[in-house]
Amino acid sequence: MESVNVAIIYYSATGTIHALAQAAAEGAEKAGAQVRLRKVAGTEAKDSADVVEAATDDVAWADAVLFGTPTRFGNPAAKLKAFIDGLGVLWQPGQLADKVYSAFTSSATPHGGQESTILALGNVFYHWGGIIVPPGYTDPIQFQLGNPYGTSETASGNPPGDLVLDGARYQARRVTETAAVLKAGRAAIGGDTPDPAPAP
Repeated sequence: MESVNVAIIYYSATGTIHALAQAAAEGAEKAGAQVRLRKVAGTEAKDSADVVEAATDDVAWADAVLFGTPTRFGNPAAKLKAFIDGLGVLWQPGQLADKVYSAFTSSATPHGGQESTILALGNVFYHWGGIIVPPGYTDPIQFQLGNPYGTSETASGNPPGDLVLDGARYQARRVTETAAVLKAGRAAIGGDTPDPAPAP
């Protein structure tokens, strides 16, 4: 399989998203990716203390990016959104286009805006010209988890269970495998990632 670079960039307040991000990193690595696990500035989860802070370069380096965030009134947390809003320096010259993107989330109550949070991140990926790869119902585990948009967890104060962690691993594996196919296809036709037109 074509070697790909996968960045997993997240904000975590209580540790739930941190745990999902770690599981996603495991899934991507097992699928053969080079992985950068990164937290955004202001991440409060104590488990994230040793995780490197995300930088614009991590997104530029990546063939695929998974973003993780708790839901805030049905939307991504402000601290993740602030990082995303700072990526204009890559967007303007077209350097965010043609990468693979995916997202995962958690909320304090069942549903609680989980789907709308992932869909809100999808709006960002559309603007970037990204290739969105959700888990869908493409594996038996997805029929148990029930969210085709991305891995989601109802945070109960306890660590995420094995099922949802396996879901995050599967989502990252699917993202990695799709990015590898795209990269191999581009190489086969004699080119790397297309050079899109810069923003006006």
